[in-house]
Amino acid sequence: KLSSKARPSPSRGLPGACHIAAMAEEAGAEQKKWVPPPVIEDLFKATQGNQFASINRPTAGPRSEEALPAGDAPFQLYSLATPNGWKVGILLEELGIPYDAHVVNIGKGEQFTSGFVGASPNSKIPAAIDREGPGGEPIALMESAAIMLYLCEKYPEKGFLPSDPRLRSQCMQWLFWQVGGQGPMTGNFGHFMVYAPADQVDARNYGVARYGMEVQRHLDVLERHLSGQGDFCGNSGPRKEGPRSYLVGDTYTVADMACVCWVLLLRKTGYDRPGQPRACEFLGLDKYTHVKKWVDQLEAREEVQRGIRVCAGSPKPWLDEKKE
Repeated sequence: KLSSKARPSPSRGLPGACHIAAMAEEAGAEQKKWVPPPVIEDLFKATQGNQFASINRPTAGPRSEEALPAGDAPFQLYSLATPNGWKVGILLEELGIPYDAHVVNIGKGEQFTSGFVGASPNSKIPAAIDREGPGGEPIALMESAAIMLYLCEKYPEKGFLPSDPRLRSQCMQWLFWQVGGQGPMTGNFGHFMVYAPADQVDARNYGVARYGMEVQRHLDVLERHLSGQGDFCGNSGPRKEGPRSYLVGDTYTVADMACVCWVLLLRKTGYDRPGQPRACEFLGLDKYTHVKKWVDQLEAREEVQRGIRVCAGSPKPWLDEKKE
């Protein structure tokens, strides 16, 4: 016979209602904890429903045999009117050199033709071929900033890449900042804001918050710099010259052309969709007053206005308008 001490107590030996609820809550929390499957391929089906699901694959190389179109100009551009495409379009218009532009419809997978892969193994726009490359031989060019540097070095008399070693270094730093941070982070924000599957609410909330915060941080980097903070000598405080008109040496350079494009996208309608707040209002672009002044100044240039229209529906839409 069990003593009273050995008998199970309803309050101690058996789980009560509160304890059961706590156990259930713990179990629910454990069930929600993300655990990766053995291989990433098991997750690919979760990406179905995003706008580019039909063309996204984990492999590179051509998917069809098709040569690139070509015009008569020495420089051939293959692009689309996106921020990365705008960068090269603006520079080409600023340089004033002869070039042919060809629209690449990435939604239809035209970046995976054998001809395009020959120009850009990464299958990303923009790409280009300069028939009058080094040694007089053709050279294929990929990656927007690399194309911009190539053109600036080929046409140094235009002055868009400073010859002064200090200013040249600053210019290169802003280009690397743009391709390594501003562009990818803004693009990731845009994916979750407008392209991710509509039913992935938790994933979209996380992605928009994570990358939207980074977009704001990058905007603040520009804001502080344009407001006159930092001197590229190791000091983070205000410089004695005050606010800046441009990113490098108070002179218009390729750094401005590259960095302005993703801000322009946010100011325009690229990430605006019915039923959602405008991206510029959602991110609070108006509070970056020095960025606004800088963008307004650049957008007023005719070359910039033409550059962001390169490969927007047609190679050079303003030429079509003249014909009409």
